[in-house]
Amino acid sequence: MADQNIFGTFGKAKELRQRILFTLGALIIYRLGTYIPVPGINPTVLNEIVNQTSGGVLGMFNMFSGGALGRMTIFALTIIPYISASIIMQLMSSLSPQIAQLKKEGETGRQIINQYTRYLTVLLATVQAWGFAVALESTSGASGSLVLNAGIYFKITTVVTLVGGVMFLLWLGEQITERGLGNGVSLLIFSGIVAELPRALAQILEQGRTGALSPILIIIIFILAIAVIAFIVFIERSQRKIVVQYPKRQVGNKVFSGDSSHLPLKINVPGVIPPIFASALLLLPTSVSSFAGLGSESPDWLITLNSLLGRGQPIYLAIYIGLIVFFAFFYTAIVFNPDETADNLKRNGGFVPGIRPGPPTADYLDFVLTRLTAIGSLYLCAVCILPEILISKYSIPFYFGGTSLLIVVTVAIDTVTQAQSHMLAHQYSGLIKKRRLGGYTRWT
Repeated sequence: MADQNIFGTFGKAKELRQRILFTLGALIIYRLGTYIPVPGINPTVLNEIVNQTSGGVLGMFNMFSGGALGRMTIFALTIIPYISASIIMQLMSSLSPQIAQLKKEGETGRQIINQYTRYLTVLLATVQAWGFAVALESTSGASGSLVLNAGIYFKITTVVTLVGGVMFLLWLGEQITERGLGNGVSLLIFSGIVAELPRALAQILEQGRTGALSPILIIIIFILAIAVIAFIVFIERSQRKIVVQYPKRQVGNKVFSGDSSHLPLKINVPGVIPPIFASALLLLPTSVSSFAGLGSESPDWLITLNSLLGRGQPIYLAIYIGLIVFFAFFYTAIVFNPDETADNLKRNGGFVPGIRPGPPTADYLDFVLTRLTAIGSLYLCAVCILPEILISKYSIPFYFGGTSLLIVVTVAIDTVTQAQSHMLAHQYSGLIKKRRLGGYTRWT
């Protein structure tokens, strides 16, 4: 009966259907773009090189791009330059008083910051695309050179194509956020990972058929993946509820009893942002060097860098853990301000039982939030790092790693939550309309 009510509400929610269709259409356009190649690339040599380097950072970059890097398409840089620009702008908001003041100016300040982020995205994408072009020209395989016609024309064409692809994805993500369902940038990364899951599954089964992986190990991998998904859902839905009490108030001759509410604090406040930011920073300096290090005449330090930053290497894991913990605390400090929350509670007459309003409440909230963030960062490190070790040891596809599963599950939960909010809003709007119509009928 409940399912019938849900489907009935969905059938009447015209706006929600339009948002879902728009989101699906945008994601289809994105997936089609991942098959449009950059001009001047030899596909045979590219496949040979990608197969040789699929176990390093280049493979992770290919995962975030939904296979676009492996095919060297117009979306090869994916949305990583925008994520890197967002990281820099958020850091600047904490260091620069001017940008911090813009954040306090509401919607106008936010639009200005977004514009600065776009300019920085173009700059980072241009630098990264030029590095790609230079590295591609110096890369060759057993079948010959990777670039068919090297020269300044190839460099300019590659830079324009890749930067244009990044800006189109940025625009597409903004359109999904505004007109679709869910966060556009997160959904683009989500769709890229999900699109490659069938191929990853086929690869695991093929490894089992050839004897590279034992059947027992394959079963353990699937059980572990299910367990990780269940653990992610449990943590992401968990909350620490802080009781907030409101005193009695008198309006005229009536005395209203004090209400009791709660302030929900998630265990993982930043969500999937720390792993994405950490991965973006790991990919930014090594993406070009990975390509450049593929040639036989490349410098030794580039080859050493690629080996040290390979999947499952101690230095790679240590940097990854450090970045995850840093961004977990950093992003939590940005999205939740204990002082502002305490002031709002004091202004509305609310207080935490046993805690004085004002600065003591802010200190208490900061104490609780710090402990929650510590637990959340350990959870993120465990989910993202432990599967990495298994991937590096048994050559399991990246798409079954902790980072990819975390992104997929978290984005799916957020999208479903938004869909439920739209359905709930539609139900309430229907009730309001009926109430208004009823009132109109009575007065007429």
